[in-house]
Amino acid sequence: MKFRLLLAAVAACSLFAISTLRADEEKKPELKCPVSGQPAKADHTVKFNGGEVEFCCPNCPKAFEKNTEKFAGKANLQLIQTGQLKQVKCPLTGRPMNDAKTVEVADGVTVAVCCNGCLGKAKKASGDELIVLLLSDTSKGFEPAEKE
Repeated sequence: MKFRLLLAAVAACSLFAISTLRADEEKKPELKCPVSGQPAKADHTVKFNGGEVEFCCPNCPKAFEKNTEKFAGKANLQLIQTGQLKQVKCPLTGRPMNDAKTVEVADGVTVAVCCNGCLGKAKKASGDELIVLLLSDTSKGFEPAEKE
């Protein structure tokens, strides 16, 4: 009887652990190549802005390195999605961010700004324009996340 109870407890713990792992996997966004927009693969990467950006094929890193400025916003978006960059200030002014003034940039990435003026600018933009506005230059509002 004790063995069956122990076996049932171990089975319950295993199921809980598996469901937790699956929930964590489901929360991860599908990373997109900053150049092509296709699903990114971990075997095609470039070091950028304190992290590592993934691309879909061997040609996209070459295009990225030729014109980094053009693809910087989407590359930084990927770095935020993977936890390699974290927001510390308003990306437009460098002032302290106001957690009540936020805009969703893409794929569940929310960026906070400092004031209604910045929020108004952000809300006028959408899609790639918003990514460029808030994420192309991360020097004012983001920093590399500490590695665990």
